[in-house]
Formats: sequence, structure tokens, C-alpha cells
Amino acid sequence: MSVRRTVGRVLLGANLALAGVSHLTVARTEFQAQVPTWFPADPDAVVVVSGVVEIALGTALLLAPRRWRPAVGWVAAAFFVAIFPGNISQLVTRTDAFGLDTDLARAVRLLGQPLLVLWALWSTGAWREYRAGRAARAERAGGGHAVAADRP
Repeated sequence: MSVRRTVGRVLLGANLALAGVSHLTVARTEFQAQVPTWFPADPDAVVVVSGVVEIALGTALLLAPRRWRPAVGWVAAAFFVAIFPGNISQLVTRTDAFGLDTDLARAVRLLGQPLLVLWALWSTGAWREYRAGRAARAERAGGGHAVAADRP
């Protein structure tokens, strides 16, 4: 794995772990403000559970053996997708949290969420592994026949 990917994975893992710790400590109230009012669970419970998940994901990104990193990347990407409705809700309901006190600031944050998904997939090699596997399956399914037919 390249140095850039490794640095990206370590930075993402450290940020996730720190965010998870802040869920449980200093920013708990701020995170509660991001839980959509329509979500059928206690906002504090959601914040605690998501904090524990972020600590676990961050730790996994930092410490997972190479063979498990793509799987961790997919799980992290899925987590970022799962929490996206909270970010949308924050914009739609104009909820202030973490200094996001304007619609523009909340909208810019929304744009960052897909980047987190891509960051998780890129830094763990998950996307590269997926593409390599897809290419190998395509070659086994049809590519081998074309090569054999081209032989003299």
C-alpha cells in the first residue's frame, strides 16, 4: 500500500476515534442536536452508540491487518452513508451545531460526507480491490475465450 494511502487511512482512523470519544464526552450535546427529530430513538442513546461505533471503526482503520483493511473500508463507508440523513436533517431543520450556524455552512458539510465515503474506500484499498476482483471475474467469464480464439 502506498505511503499516501497509509497516511490517509491513519488520519481517517484517528479522526474517527477522536470524534467517537467526543461523542461520549465534550461534544455530546452538540451531537444530540444532529439526531433527526423523526428518528425513533433517544438522541443520547444514538450519540452513545454512534460514538462507540466511531471508536471501533477508527481503531480498526488504525490497526487492522492488511487483508482486513478493504472490509473495514467498506464498513466505514457504509457508516458514513448511514449517518448522512442526520446531516441532511441538520440542514433542513436549520439546526445549529459545531459552528454550523448558516445554511451555507451546513450545505458545505453535506458535500463533505461523500468525500468521507471515498476517503474510506480509497485509503483502505477497498475500491482498488473491488475493481481488481471485477476485472478478474470479467476475464474468467469471457476474456479467456477471446484470447484462446486469437491464438494461431
